[in-house]
Amino acid sequence: QVQLVESGGGLVQAGGSLRLSCAASGRPFSTFAMGWFRRAPGKERDVVGVIRWSTGYTYYADSVKGRFTISRDNAKNTVYLQMNSLKAEDTAVYYCALDGRPRNPLSALRTTPNEYDVWGQGTQVTVSS
Repeated sequence: QVQLVESGGGLVQAGGSLRLSCAASGRPFSTFAMGWFRRAPGKERDVVGVIRWSTGYTYYADSVKGRFTISRDNAKNTVYLQMNSLKAEDTAVYYCALDGRPRNPLSALRTTPNEYDVWGQGTQVTVSS
């Protein structure tokens, strides 16, 4: 069984930065992509960004473009989310997720939660204004 463990959430003032980490462990697995999602109070779980594991190609939601950066360390099976210029509306529980399905390596990155197989427990990010 594959497990994802997130860390790095917390309370930060608007304009500040946080870095989230997500480490994957468990039985041998393949990874097509890893994504970060978030759920704000009263809202659905939405994509923040996704990274293709083989090439590092990334996708970002419009709301975070230019402020958030996803990166990965293949050797550590870890994905990161660097969040800069945080806003109050970034307040949410952040989840990492793994897309381990046998996909064509050239296929598009998935941005909907139901395309992901394994989820972390979530970490709270609160941005005070």
